[in-house]
Amino acid sequence: MNTLQSLEWRYACKKFDSDKKLSESQIDTLKNAFNLTPTSFGLQPIKMIVINDQELKDKIFHHSYYQDQVKTCSHLLVLCIDTVINEKSIDNYFDYEKKVRGTTEDIVGTFRKQLKDMYGGMTAESIERSSVYQTYIVLGNLMTVCAIEGIDSCPMEGFIPKKIDEILNLKEKNLKSVLMLPIGIRAEDDIMSGMKKVRKPLKDMVIEF
Repeated sequence: MNTLQSLEWRYACKKFDSDKKLSESQIDTLKNAFNLTPTSFGLQPIKMIVINDQELKDKIFHHSYYQDQVKTCSHLLVLCIDTVINEKSIDNYFDYEKKVRGTTEDIVGTFRKQLKDMYGGMTAESIERSSVYQTYIVLGNLMTVCAIEGIDSCPMEGFIPKKIDEILNLKEKNLKSVLMLPIGIRAEDDIMSGMKKVRKPLKDMVIEF
């Protein structure tokens, strides 16, 4: 399939075939796609948790409004944000950039200071909101890659973050859950799989000048 055919093929899968599992290679592709997703200033304030363990998926199912996708999926991806972005975080990024690119402090120093000043002037709520917005960019990228790779997925906000954070011990990792993406292979009896995609005409959606 080409890109548009892949996007036509994808839909929000409501029921996965629990007997069919994604390969390690497929999961590695999604891990790398996640890591290659652009983020503001390249700071990557997002982590992805990959859950294969069925017992853990069953626990999360009970705090996800009993949506079948969570327990029938091959793997459950949980997108989280860092709860701490401070001068140390920014220093770690620029120090790593210098190592990877072989650049000097003369090149990165001004930008390093600008980011420290900017984040130092933001409230914790503003920083968190910015990170949350970026998880949606990651989600969209993952869904597109899933479609291209022939992997079914279903984007989810419908869960109780505090409960998921407790189950995954995210507070200890300075993380908060924001979105989930169950992935796998659609079940043959998923009623949504055979339905035509409903989209408004392109002329009503795109404005050109």
